[in-house]
Amino acid sequence: MTSPEIATLSWGLMKVKGCSSSYKDCKVWPGGSRAWDWRETGTDVPSSTLNFVKQQGIEVRVLPTQKAVAEYNKLAVQGAKVGGVFHSTC
Repeated sequence: MTSPEIATLSWGLMKVKGCSSSYKDCKVWPGGSRAWDWRETGTDVPSSTLNFVKQQGIEVRVLPTQKAVAEYNKLAVQGAKVGGVFHSTC
């Protein structure tokens, strides 16, 4: 299962390759994507979540959105299993 590339990023709009929907904000992972309502968790990732993921041996990167999408796509194109949570207006 591959991680889908993010095809488009602009203020308030994200499109994921292979997905007919567009998103304002989204979560992506190997095999899928969905809309993300930042009011679920706020726009900052809680340190408890970061610590949990790191304890599972997963590398975590927290970056501004444009840099995060570029890094995510770079890894996805290389075939890495990556996921992300992206807020298009940050």
